Amino acid sequence: MEDIVKQSLLYDFYGDLLTEHQQEIYKEVIFNDMSLGEVALDLGISRQGVHDLVKRCDRILAGYEEKLQLVSKFQQTRTMGEEIRRLTHEFMKTRNMELIHRIEQISGDIMEL
Repeated sequence: MEDIVKQSLLYDFYGDLLTEHQQEIYKEVIFNDMSLGEVALDLGISRQGVHDLVKRCDRILAGYEEKLQLVSKFQQTRTMGEEIRRLTHEFMKTRNMELIHRIEQISGDIMEL
């Protein structure tokens, strides 16, 4: 997964678990594309402090994902949903009942995630 996409997904799922201070700095650097120096100047802290905080937030967010696997489950569910959509369109064209059985199987797999 591309770094910014990974960071965005992790933040979307777990960002509220960071402190307000961590959220503020992380958003400025990652999402608003501000430099470490700009953020440091705006907040009156060192550039190294901003760098360390962003790295710490990355580790914290990755740690939550390692334990909870919410992003992974989301991505699996999305992939399975796309497969169900594809199979449904194919079924509408062919009326192949094997496709319905595959859709049922995928739906069951989603329920077990």
